[in-house]
Amino acid sequence: MAHAYTPGLRVTPYTVLRRSRRLPMKGLVLARVGETVHREQVVARTELPGNVRTMNVVNRLGIAADELHTFMLKKEGDSVQKGEAIAASRPLIKWFKTTVEAEVDGVVESISAVTGQVLLREPPLPVEVLAYVDGSIVEVLADEGVVVETRGAFVQGIFGVGGEAYGPLHVLSDAPGQDLTVEMIDAGCAGRTIVGTGLVTHAVIDKARQVGAAGIIGGGMHDSDLRILLGYDLGVAITGAEDIGLTVIVTEGFGRIAMARRTFDILRACHGRQASLSGATQIRAGVMRPEIIVPDLGGAPPIAEKDATHGEGMREGDPLRVIRAPYFGHIGKVGRLIAELQKVESGASVRVLEVEFEDSSRAVVPRANVELIEE
Repeated sequence: MAHAYTPGLRVTPYTVLRRSRRLPMKGLVLARVGETVHREQVVARTELPGNVRTMNVVNRLGIAADELHTFMLKKEGDSVQKGEAIAASRPLIKWFKTTVEAEVDGVVESISAVTGQVLLREPPLPVEVLAYVDGSIVEVLADEGVVVETRGAFVQGIFGVGGEAYGPLHVLSDAPGQDLTVEMIDAGCAGRTIVGTGLVTHAVIDKARQVGAAGIIGGGMHDSDLRILLGYDLGVAITGAEDIGLTVIVTEGFGRIAMARRTFDILRACHGRQASLSGATQIRAGVMRPEIIVPDLGGAPPIAEKDATHGEGMREGDPLRVIRAPYFGHIGKVGRLIAELQKVESGASVRVLEVEFEDSSRAVVPRANVELIEE
């Protein structure tokens, strides 16, 4: 049977996943191989050096740089508190005394008799890495972190914003294509991950933030609502670090697009169960997709999935999603892989395939315009 390779999304009710949890710099690993961990458990910890505050002490005291040590009240390595005197002049008349106070809490890191400047290092910034998913430690990365293994449902989305979040899935739709409304969001959504199957608007996201929801998942959203949410045009970037109060994931794309039936069925089956989600997205090289993970550590071993990683590429009958106009967001399957190159509107000759959509209609599209839905 003919086949070809194309990147795809994973959408599966049960699989085995591993996630590396690394510190930004070397530190202390707190978990051991074989240990069972909770999603919000700290598995590694370190401290980032604090910011440096430069103080031009000689200018404030009106002295020469090589005289600085004579007027310092603190020496290198001493701890200081904001407002505490670190240097002072010694005039004959005490009313003319000038005192230089520390501008931040921290430590005197450097006193330079060349520049006349004093460097204060603010307290270190603690950094903790959480396990992210319920599971077990299968590897310890020396002084860096761990690898956590979990089992359960796994759904990748098309686009997301916001970092990692945790909360039980709260499915508010009865079928694919139902838009979320502000009226659906109430105090019962606090701490939960809200799931809709159609359009997610800025008004809905804002209401979800107000009630304290952990995250919100939908089929699609308008780019104008994304711009309002972020306050700027995103452009080409890696998302996931936005401080917006919750995590937002769309499973299909931009615009009013119904969530794929398979995705809806999996999320609905997980209603009420604890989920870990991340909005981190990178479209270009090193593709990274937003994800929803619903651990089921007590479940049966995963059923062998048909070519789950698509190591042999795209094949006839494989489920897919069109990711560019004019069929953007449409779900279907590979009807036929066409070997001959065909010319497109741009004038380029490209490889194409025939897509059979859910309504049984067919269309020929460039292979670069589709994305496999990996089961």
